[in-house]
Amino acid sequence: MATDSITSLTARADFQATSDPAVNPGQELLSYRQLYELWERQQWATQDLDFSQDRRDWEGFDDEERFQRMTGLSAFFIGEQRVTAELGPIMRAAPDEDMRIFLSTQIADEARHVAFFDRFYREVGVYEAGGLKERLEATSEHLNDDFKVLFDEMLHARVDRLAVEPEDTEALVEAITLYHMVIEGSLALTGQHFIIDYNERVGTLPGFVEGFTNIARDEHRHVAFGARFLRDMARRDARYAEAIQRTLVEVGPVADGVLKPKWVQEGQEDVAFRGASVNETRAFAMQALTRRLKVIGLQPAAA
Repeated sequence: MATDSITSLTARADFQATSDPAVNPGQELLSYRQLYELWERQQWATQDLDFSQDRRDWEGFDDEERFQRMTGLSAFFIGEQRVTAELGPIMRAAPDEDMRIFLSTQIADEARHVAFFDRFYREVGVYEAGGLKERLEATSEHLNDDFKVLFDEMLHARVDRLAVEPEDTEALVEAITLYHMVIEGSLALTGQHFIIDYNERVGTLPGFVEGFTNIARDEHRHVAFGARFLRDMARRDARYAEAIQRTLVEVGPVADGVLKPKWVQEGQEDVAFRGASVNETRAFAMQALTRRLKVIGLQPAAA
């Protein structure tokens, strides 16, 4: 079962060390400084990964398998690029120096994740394209409309507001709710766990799995920051707790749509594709969100 593999992954000491509530609900959240120090201890390099077997595996996939795998690959490759570009105003708007220091490390992490996917695409032969920009443009055809709304409209609008008014803490709370709790915590980590599990069970793409596991660990650390920040803000002022709930209600249906590939037809939400069904991934994402909100002091809001 996928959940057995996922439990094994998140039980690792380095994943537990992040203090992400979805990994270890009983653990106290790390401070912003402790999260920075953990970042120093959890470094890795894209250049150390060997994709030679991955290329042989990719060449052996039939057209249908490649097409279905491209949904997850494209969402992560473009998603990492989008959030790398959006983090700057969020970092500058953070009201505390330790927060800004940690968010600066996250910018570096997200850039490394983009470099990971670019190298994987290039060396495995996913797309014959001239450069990073061309590979991003080519792979975007696999994204659904909800992905574009969530990243290019909902997240971008909040970040634009922060760029103009960095002192707008309520807008910062909304941005971190969307970024750290929804995009990273609910969508990215859900996709990562199921993709890693499937490849491990069928024995494919070992270099990708190694790098993607490192990315998942980074994301758990980022989400732990988001949980800490939102808990601190919710305790500071009730209007920030309201901003968290308001954002979740607004973006929830769109985020739910992101988890359904555009090639999955209506009525097929319970059919497993590459190891998991749409409804399985949605249930996993909601369980993780609920655990994190409990630590923040909130419950999932009804849409």
